[in-house]
Amino acid sequence: MNKPELLPYPRSLKLTAGHFTLPKRDTLAAVATVHTHRAPKHAEGYNLTIDRRGVRLEFRHAGGLRAAAATLNQLLRQYGRKLPCLKIRDWPDFPRRGVMLDISRGRVPKLETLLELVEQLASFKINEFQLYTEHTFAYRKYKSVWKEWGALTAAEIKKLDARCRALGIDLVPNQNSFGHLRYFLEHPRLRKLAEVSEPYEGSTGDFLRFPTTLAPNNPGTRKFIRGLYDELLPNFTSKHFNVGCDETWDLGRGQSKKVCERRGKGNVYVDFLKAIQREVAKRDRRMMFWGDIILHHPELIKKLPKNIIALNWGYEANHPFEKEAATFAKSKLPFYVCPGTSTWMALIGRHDNAFANLVAGAKSGLKHGAIGYLNTDWGDGGHPQPLAVSYAPFLIGAAVSWCGNTYDERLLVPVLSRDVFHDSTQRVAKAAIAMGFAHRKFGYCDANVTPFGAVIAAPPPATRELFCRSGLKYYARIAPRNIRRATAEVEQQRRVLHAAQPMTRAGQVLKLELDLAARMAAESCRIMLWQQSLAAGRKTEARVLARKGIRALAQIERDFKRYWPLRNLATTARCSPFLRWRMDDYRRGKLHFSPAAARLAKAKTYAAE
Repeated sequence: MNKPELLPYPRSLKLTAGHFTLPKRDTLAAVATVHTHRAPKHAEGYNLTIDRRGVRLEFRHAGGLRAAAATLNQLLRQYGRKLPCLKIRDWPDFPRRGVMLDISRGRVPKLETLLELVEQLASFKINEFQLYTEHTFAYRKYKSVWKEWGALTAAEIKKLDARCRALGIDLVPNQNSFGHLRYFLEHPRLRKLAEVSEPYEGSTGDFLRFPTTLAPNNPGTRKFIRGLYDELLPNFTSKHFNVGCDETWDLGRGQSKKVCERRGKGNVYVDFLKAIQREVAKRDRRMMFWGDIILHHPELIKKLPKNIIALNWGYEANHPFEKEAATFAKSKLPFYVCPGTSTWMALIGRHDNAFANLVAGAKSGLKHGAIGYLNTDWGDGGHPQPLAVSYAPFLIGAAVSWCGNTYDERLLVPVLSRDVFHDSTQRVAKAAIAMGFAHRKFGYCDANVTPFGAVIAAPPPATRELFCRSGLKYYARIAPRNIRRATAEVEQQRRVLHAAQPMTRAGQVLKLELDLAARMAAESCRIMLWQQSLAAGRKTEARVLARKGIRALAQIERDFKRYWPLRNLATTARCSPFLRWRMDDYRRGKLHFSPAAARLAKAKTYAAE
């Protein structure tokens, strides 16, 4: 028989001679579940034995039984009723293995989409799920803040929480509570709580930072936070709560300037974090917070309560998890490692970076005693990339957080094809993974983005928004032949995708999502070729490209709007306004940035593949 195609792959698996065929009726009667101390001494440890007499699952705790059942179900999907004889002894590297999905940047999934996702994550042995929230929970007092974005209601959260509990997943509430609150702070009644009242120049001088951070010393700030917590938290049964508190860019620039000058920004930050922790503790939860700010003040870690959990995030392949994890370990503060899917600002993925980042986070976290691993999936720039692009990184994160030593990348395609895309041709999975490497054809790299995602989604330069601020400059940094090679690679993978035959509606929707993202990515390439024609003074060629580009973007917009309600709430208004921006650029027929202004003094390049 073929090698078992399992992800996460068990810590120990030994094939033995023969097979056992489950009966057509009363299949469960042939599976013996045994609560025993012979199982590994771990909350999710289990033994799975298949011999000629039948199937035996041994476990100590309910988590072990769920893990054993997940492995057995993967075997059943691969082999059917005729199972190979084998012995598995298994338990995870990390006790908590999670996925965090951003729902605050333009794409709020429907409850049905989230239920489908957690079912899938449970089959990968994920036991924690978070929905990153800024303003997209349906707070009763703030409908004017979230109504154009869509929001999950209390009733929907309760249904999701109940299903997660049944699957053995801890649905952890997540509400950013210090920074990243731009859309709340635009509300007339809440503007007074903002640390700064107006946008200000970003560090590099080519973008603005808009007010996003609460003023920690404003008397109304804690009242506001308490109101959010009192409405949000009763809908969750988890004893954990992620309060965010990352990237507090504005701190010390406005209302708290004097106190920060007197006491230091680090101390002011820690004091507010401790105040939030007291609110969380009053509500019988254990606080989680993003660890980026405190790492700038490592001497202050000792001032933090020891029962909170730091979330050590970083998303590049070379992120210094080793150094940062060692810092948290030395402080005795419980922590997670939090790598990411690298799908944001990339449309079809940045899989070379993601795969390395996910593995590196697991290695450093395991070495330094992290209590959890959280795979983060962000939606910067409007969140145009669909869930389908994230499934490969989700599966890798699940595999390396369960047992990094046994992870085998060669199993990605067969497991994704069988368990996610329901595609016996394996073409959806092959195309999805290949697309995530297509950006290498550009021979150009930037942190946190690819030209596929950044060109088409670049905001109008007059807005001076942070995300995609370089998107309309890439045309001057990438050779035309490399743009054409990248376009050809995307179109080749679209042909592979079109030949796939998913057997379920869910698989067909995922295929549709991938193709829409690939079409947008290809249009990024064509926009750059049009820009190069303009820069070279080839006006007739540029006009022809513009007419074709407008037609293509208009068709994508129509198709995207038809697809959207299958998976998401509200409308595409917050997700894909860039389609209109780029059509306007084509009609305008002028470059926003001249070649001289767009080029880098020292380009970041590598050999195009």
